[in-house]
Formats: sequence, C-alpha cells, structure tokens
Amino acid sequence: MCTDLLHPAGPQRASATARRLRGAVALGAASVALLCGTAAPSAAAESPGQKIAGGAGPAKRVARAIDIIEAGNGDTVYARATAGLGAPKPTQDTADGAGAKAPSPHGSPFVRLLSLVVGPVLLLAAVGLLLRRRSRLRDLSTPFALPRSVFAAARQADEAGLRDRAAEEVVRLGEEARTAQGAPAAVERALDACAAAGTVLDRARGVPDLAGVFALVAEGRAALSAATAALPLCFFHPLHGPAARRIPWRPLGRREQLRVAACETCLRAVRTRRAPEVLTDWRDGRPVPYFEVPAEDSLWAATGYGSLLGGAADSLAGRVQRGDFTRTRD
Repeated sequence: MCTDLLHPAGPQRASATARRLRGAVALGAASVALLCGTAAPSAAAESPGQKIAGGAGPAKRVARAIDIIEAGNGDTVYARATAGLGAPKPTQDTADGAGAKAPSPHGSPFVRLLSLVVGPVLLLAAVGLLLRRRSRLRDLSTPFALPRSVFAAARQADEAGLRDRAAEEVVRLGEEARTAQGAPAAVERALDACAAAGTVLDRARGVPDLAGVFALVAEGRAALSAATAALPLCFFHPLHGPAARRIPWRPLGRREQLRVAACETCLRAVRTRRAPEVLTDWRDGRPVPYFEVPAEDSLWAATGYGSLLGGAADSLAGRVQRGDFTRTRD
C-alpha cells in the first residue's frame, strides 16, 4: 500500500492522497503503523519504507511519504531506496577481508534431491533386512512346519483315496513276494511285512496309520531287494517317500541326538536350519508332529516309521505281529 502511495497517477490525485494521509496522522502512531504495514525498525532487516523515511517512527515516516507525494519524485526516491535489495549480504569473513565463505553442499538442490530418493530406499532396505532376520529366527524357533497336504500323489485326494492306494500297494507286495526267486528267509520277511500291512490297513484310523502301511510295504520290498542296508521312508514325513540318507537330529527340548532317515527335501531343510515338513497326528484335539505323541500311544512315534528300530532283528512287521499296533488302537 505504501508503495502505491509513492506513485500517484497525477498531481490532483497526489494532492488528494496527501490530504487524506495528513488526516490519518492524527489517528496516532499506532494507526499509521497499521496503515503502512510497518513495525518497529530492526537492525537485522530494514524495509524499503524504513530506508525512505531514514529509520524514523511511523508518524514521521508517513509525513515523509506525504512530502514525497507532493514533490512528485516518488519513483526516484523508491528506486534509490531499493537499489541494494538484490545484492548478497556480506558475511563475517568478507567483512574481515578473508574472502567469501564457500556455500554449504547441503544446500545444493542435487544433494536435497539425492537425500529424498536415497533416504526412503535405505529405510526400505533396513525394514526388509529386519523382517528377513525375524523370519529366520521364527524358523529356528519353530520345531516343525505343519504340512499343508499329504503325500505328493495324494495331495489332491482325501484320506479315502490314500487308503485305496495303500490297499493297492499291499496287494502288489503280496504278488511280488509270491513270485520272488530270492532267499526263503527274505521272502518270508516280505510276506510278514505284507501281512502286517494288511493288519494296519484294516484298523487304520487316519493318515498316520495309512503312512504306516506304506512303511511296512517299503520294509517288505527292502527284504526282497539285494540291498543289505536299505533305508526306510523319510522320518519326518514318511509320505515323502524313501529316505536318501541318515542324518543326526536332536528333537526340540532334548539333549540326546538321534540319527534319522531323511528324504532330500527334509535333508536340505535341516542342513539350512529350517523346519522340515512333518507328518502330524492329533492329540488333545490339536495337530502335533506324530513323533511328539507318547511312544506308548503310537507305534509310529516309537519307531519313527522304521528310523528308530533297534537293529536288524527289529522290524515294523515284528512289532505289529507282537501286538504293538493293535494295543494302541484298543
């Protein structure tokens, strides 16, 4: 507003403006200060109006403005007062003659843009690393992963379908044993395994028992083969199929270490400190790893489907024949 007053459109308008301003001076210094939009002079920053009035108070600045309006040289006075506003302020170093101070790199637009881009990226990387670490710790703290399905060939079938496949395997083993040309003792062990598999199949109550049928069939076929030390089915999940090798394994919360047969998938999981997929059984209304069921309540927990047998004289078929399985069913 004050700048407009310094540049009136003509002499008549200038005189009229001057008369109005002289009347406004009577309102007092506070009212004049509000009229011109100025405050008390500051040593740090001086406005053009303060330069024109020579640092005087509000009333005197208004009077000075009136004089300029009446003289008609407002453009010249305003240009002279604002001539140095675009020049950079001298720093303490230049005032002392030591040279200009180097600009801070943090004020560079490129640096600010880089910080806006790199900052969120680093934050996301840190969050990802934290989540990955927590995931690894969770895997290590979880003893076993509950299986999402059962057996590769039975994952799209229900328990009835798995039972049908088990029955087919028992019949096939019986045919293989009757036509085998091997040693009589080997054939007899195969027939014993076939009979035990039939017993388990007839009284099977769920997937763990059906997995036992497959374990007995594998034991019978191992007796017919020339292999002297055939491995049983995978300890962790017998429906994964035959084991690849025996590995040391310590159950969670126990000091003793066991040597169990594991398939390739479970072997890689254990070696990379991940929880292998395990076959589950029901206990107290919730699914648990089958080997966490007390041995007196489960033949499969006691034997690990063949991994925990006591030697060559011990067998799954022999334990079924002596009543270990039927006792747990009664």
